[in-house]
Amino acid sequence: GRIKFGAQGWSKRYAFNDGDLTICEQVLCNYLNNAERLGTEVPWPDLRYIFGEIMYGGHITDPWDRRVCTAYLETLIVPELLNNMTMVPGVKSPDASKMDFLHYQKFIEERFPIEQPQLFGLHPNAEIGFLTNQGMEIFKTVQNVSGADIGVGIGGSDISACSTIITSYLDRLPSELDMAEIRGRLKDEDYTPYVITSLQESDRMNLLLQEIRSTLVALELGIGGQLNVTEGMERLSESLQLNRVDESWQLLAYSSLKSLAEWFLDLRSRVEQLAAWTESRTLLKSIWISGLF
Repeated sequence: GRIKFGAQGWSKRYAFNDGDLTICEQVLCNYLNNAERLGTEVPWPDLRYIFGEIMYGGHITDPWDRRVCTAYLETLIVPELLNNMTMVPGVKSPDASKMDFLHYQKFIEERFPIEQPQLFGLHPNAEIGFLTNQGMEIFKTVQNVSGADIGVGIGGSDISACSTIITSYLDRLPSELDMAEIRGRLKDEDYTPYVITSLQESDRMNLLLQEIRSTLVALELGIGGQLNVTEGMERLSESLQLNRVDESWQLLAYSSLKSLAEWFLDLRSRVEQLAAWTESRTLLKSIWISGLF
């Protein structure tokens, strides 16, 4: 459906699910059957209200998003839907007087167009993000499968294969910022909002650096037989070999979709900025805003 192309047009992603669709389908079926049995008109406004304000609308919290939902319903849930209405360019709804349920099902399976952004009123470029994410998932799957059958162990991989990688990252890992020394140089009047921000960022960065260093050292000791190998070590070894940021690091780090190699270079740049910021004790002439947590 539309969700495959992202949340374009909506201010946030909502938890719409198959259950909402199923209930709306049952409600629609009941209303259509009752209208036919009683010989009355289908109450389209009632259907739009139930779908847009109760079922799907129950998830929506933003008034502008509710307007988007309402616009879709006012366009599609109308009497003309049962009589060759043009739903999207090149696609008309079947004539209900000439088709039964099985014919409708066959029409949807055989003649309904392939899902594309234009069907949902989106720009064709909306498909770029979907295809990019799909490609990334495919390559990630291939990478995981290709590295899943080497050696043995808890996770099925040979942790000793990442020894050189551990050494490389430990050699290049920056030292933690000396917060005691930094705070010792500050006077009471130095605690401006900019300085306080630099201290908070430095504290969080130190937690991340400590986690990275301790887990890498622990894995190195596990490879050497000095510590028992745990599942966490196995996961870290697999992440290092697949050039992926470990889960334990992500919990303390900033949001990023980069691979481990690029992420580590980014980490070093962030530490350099914090070091310069805490050294100057004033706002830098240029701040890398997205380099903050």
